[in-house]
Amino acid sequence: MAKDGTMRGGARPGSGPKRKALTEKISVGKTATVIDLPDASELTGVDMPPVKDYMKAKQKSGTDLCAEEIFQETWNWLKKVGCTEYVNTLLINQYAMSVARQIQCEQAISEYGFLAKHPTTGAACQSPYVSMLQQFTKQANQSWYQIYQIVKENCSIEYTGATPQDDVMERLLRARKGH
Repeated sequence: MAKDGTMRGGARPGSGPKRKALTEKISVGKTATVIDLPDASELTGVDMPPVKDYMKAKQKSGTDLCAEEIFQETWNWLKKVGCTEYVNTLLINQYAMSVARQIQCEQAISEYGFLAKHPTTGAACQSPYVSMLQQFTKQANQSWYQIYQIVKENCSIEYTGATPQDDVMERLLRARKGH
């Protein structure tokens, strides 16, 4: 409680020591909650949740939004590492939409360039797509870090394979070619 009697201050979200991955806890010898999975014969597949309609919407330019494809790739990767039940579907939606908008901004920058005409003075100014690209990139990275942190904290073996985040640059380059 502050001196004026109001309830403010205190611990901030994300402050304090960073959480360690399950593999790090095990290697140090600390006790960790390990989820014992049943034999493969007893496992049942989890169907991918339906992709929301706004992720499949036709864009004003007439192109398709690639958010559905990104959602599916991310879900399949989470299924491969066994973490579909730990990651909220809304977080995957947010990640997929941010990456899709990031790609749209890259396409707009390729088409219209880095400069735009100021609406009132007519002078050259930075294209609004550049700042939008920066914001969508930041959002995509934040969402991905949350997803990957969940995977890191819940996998009993360290994951070293490719991730959907690794494919973002490839997707950007493919989008420029029109594929």
